[in-house]
Amino acid sequence: MHLKNPADLVGRLELAGPERVLLVDSPRELSTLVAGARSGGKRTRETSGDAIRSVKEKFDAVLVWREHRSGSRSVFERAVERLEPGGALWIVTAMKKVRGPLTPAVHRLELSDLVKAFQKEGLAHDREVRVTAWNVAYRFMKPEP
Repeated sequence: MHLKNPADLVGRLELAGPERVLLVDSPRELSTLVAGARSGGKRTRETSGDAIRSVKEKFDAVLVWREHRSGSRSVFERAVERLEPGGALWIVTAMKKVRGPLTPAVHRLELSDLVKAFQKEGLAHDREVRVTAWNVAYRFMKPEP
């Protein structure tokens, strides 16, 4: 995998600042980059989508790498449950009109799918960052109570 501008990717995703970050199904290259950019005892935890239910604590930022629709609903619900109020939820998906990702275009998640899924949770899409030539991250914010 070739991350787009890896030197400032963590900065563009704003993952260096939060005290606690959860990475779900993140590729090794991105996980290593995020962990390396965080210092001062900040906690970075990695888990799979299948194992997210075993994670009990809350996080200031959650990044979920999910290219396909299959099983995404339960992973997203659990990711939202682990998000602190005012925290950022990043969803990385494969773009619809590119060749390269393993997931066929018809099965890929789109921004409209994500907006619809997170509207019920009070999360609003406010930003996007290109992660690779084929993947984009969409940020959703949970308002303070």
